[in-house]
Amino acid sequence: MPDDQDHWPTTPEPERPAETSSPRDLGPVDEATEDTHIARRAEATERRPRRAAGAHRAGVHADNFQRTVLFTILGAIIPGVGLIAARRRVAGVAVLAVFVLAVGGLALWGLGNTDAFLGFMANGANLKRLTVALIVVAVAWVTVIVVSHLALRGRRLAPAQRVGGSILVALLAFVVAAPMAVAAKYSYTSADVVNSVFKSDKDSNSATVPKRTVRPNSGDPWAQTPRVNILLLGGDSGPDRTGTRTDSIMLASIDTRTGATTLIGIPRNTARMPFPKNSPLHKYFPNGYTDGNGEDAQYFANAIYGMLPTQVPKDVLGKTDNLGADALKLSVGAATGLPVDYYVMLNLAGFKELVNALGGITVNINTRIPIGGDHEDGRLPTGYLTPGPNQHLMGEKALWYARSRYDSSDFDRMDRQRCVVNAIVEQANPANVLARYQQIAEAGKDLVQTDIPQEELSALVDLSMRVKKADSVRSVTFVNGEDGFISANPNFALMRARVKAAITESSATKTSSGGSSSSASSPSSSSGSPSSTSSKKPTAKQTASVDVSDACAYHPGS
Repeated sequence: MPDDQDHWPTTPEPERPAETSSPRDLGPVDEATEDTHIARRAEATERRPRRAAGAHRAGVHADNFQRTVLFTILGAIIPGVGLIAARRRVAGVAVLAVFVLAVGGLALWGLGNTDAFLGFMANGANLKRLTVALIVVAVAWVTVIVVSHLALRGRRLAPAQRVGGSILVALLAFVVAAPMAVAAKYSYTSADVVNSVFKSDKDSNSATVPKRTVRPNSGDPWAQTPRVNILLLGGDSGPDRTGTRTDSIMLASIDTRTGATTLIGIPRNTARMPFPKNSPLHKYFPNGYTDGNGEDAQYFANAIYGMLPTQVPKDVLGKTDNLGADALKLSVGAATGLPVDYYVMLNLAGFKELVNALGGITVNINTRIPIGGDHEDGRLPTGYLTPGPNQHLMGEKALWYARSRYDSSDFDRMDRQRCVVNAIVEQANPANVLARYQQIAEAGKDLVQTDIPQEELSALVDLSMRVKKADSVRSVTFVNGEDGFISANPNFALMRARVKAAITESSATKTSSGGSSSSASSPSSSSGSPSSTSSKKPTAKQTASVDVSDACAYHPGS
């Protein structure tokens, strides 16, 4: 009987792949070898999750570092933000509130009450307080940056990231502290200059400074003062002279409403300078400052400052810190009909330092100007300033441009001196002054003498901005033998009439120009070039004054 299994269909079995040999197939294996294989497989299994954990931690470190950098920078820009991000909310909000209130308050005060702001900045004691405040703020700001960064980074940064964060903090601290250090230095220098040059009302005595006007808390500080007259003096002293001679005498009369300015030049050799009849000096010099000889140089206008104090009692005008300056102010006021409010004297010997501090001045030179030289002792000039438009002069050459008299006259020199004043006004722009502030301040401290009280500085700074904006400067010159002026025996009534007419012209010119005077001047933004070329020299015959920009233009062949 056949087998029953032969009647069932059969399914072929799939081929099995050849089995790879194993250690067992190769014969007996050492137990130590087997243990080694097992250990390696276990180690590989454990290593895979560890690598994943390490990658995760690296990602966390990277994210945390980016966040730390971001909020450290934001916290440096806006103090307090970094602390808030680091969950130091109370401290962060407090720092942020102080910052916002301080910045907002200063902005509102500075922009809303300019006079009060300028008054604060023009006070020596306030400037010293500001110096200390800037240092304290710088230290506090840097401290906030450091604390914010430490609070943000915690302990989760890699060593390299910690080093990078420290470098970032150092850079931010420098960016914050450096400008504050510069500002503190400027503030301290300003305080030194203000206290050295300008005295307060209580610390100074003058017989001629007007009683201080009570300024309004806001608005126009000159609302009650239509005109200010400031005497500009160039003092020249040396071993061959007795005392100081004011070889440059110029009165700047400023319309406080428009800023229009008239410069009145008084020749240094003007004789018989008068004194007001109500002045005690009129008793000593009823016929003016003279010994009767109009050619005696010991009694010229430039001798009043240094010589008159030796000829009268020192208290003839009452308490005064500078009798010579007060006497000259009274005399110039009587000669021009304009009472002089303040004087500013610049030491001509150090004038070059101020010009160098400004970076030089740009003027037009119409004729060759000798450097040095003296006809009396036979000394020849050591060189010449070459004619040409827009000549940029540094200190030494600018000084000779302003004071040279060899082969020229006092009146030529006066013309050049008013051009120097005009050049300084035009070129002392805020950007230039700020960039060279330290040098200008240091030079001014040793060169300038004045009776302007500290309390008036803020109002005068405001006035100087009006003069700059007006760009309207006219001048009156008195030349011996012209227009009825004789330096040995001046007609002071005629002088006063010309001054009055010139001021009227200045106001009319300013009004008709709609806010700016017409001028041949076209200063460049970089060089401060004072004028364009003119083919014909302007004349003042038909007017009492001339536009300084026209008078100081380049006139080829003149």
